[in-house]
Amino acid sequence: MSVWPAWEVREGERATRWLHVRLAFGDGARVDALATVSEGCVCVEDVRARPALALEDLAVFADWIEGPLARACGAGTGPAGGDGAGTGAHRGRAERPRGPEGWRLVAWEYRAAQERGADPVLAVMSATGHSRRGALRLIGRARDAGLLSPRHARR
Repeated sequence: MSVWPAWEVREGERATRWLHVRLAFGDGARVDALATVSEGCVCVEDVRARPALALEDLAVFADWIEGPLARACGAGTGPAGGDGAGTGAHRGRAERPRGPEGWRLVAWEYRAAQERGADPVLAVMSATGHSRRGALRLIGRARDAGLLSPRHARR
């Protein structure tokens, strides 16, 4: 993976940086992105991939680039305390809590997405790095644990 600066804008103490990011895989696949970094937040502005990324790969794209972007900005490793190596492994995902603690995370992400009018399943996919099927399975487990209301009223 390579990261290089595109440009930077300063307003007083605040600075916003735009960075080019390139992930190159051994099979010739490539992902190019333009990301902004401001006050510790990263926003991906544009992503181009050859061949196209699957939705589940796009959901974990942030995990792939988090560490390298933090290092490029001099911020060190990410808040999770990982090594931020950004291996770019296909479908790689960061460690997430499992069991009841993971179900609480899923329920929180699901409800937060509902409150802001977003798709709760996509929010869980993004938060966990799982595919749609995996996210639905986690949502079901959170429902079974009583952390989310039942999907349908039973007759």
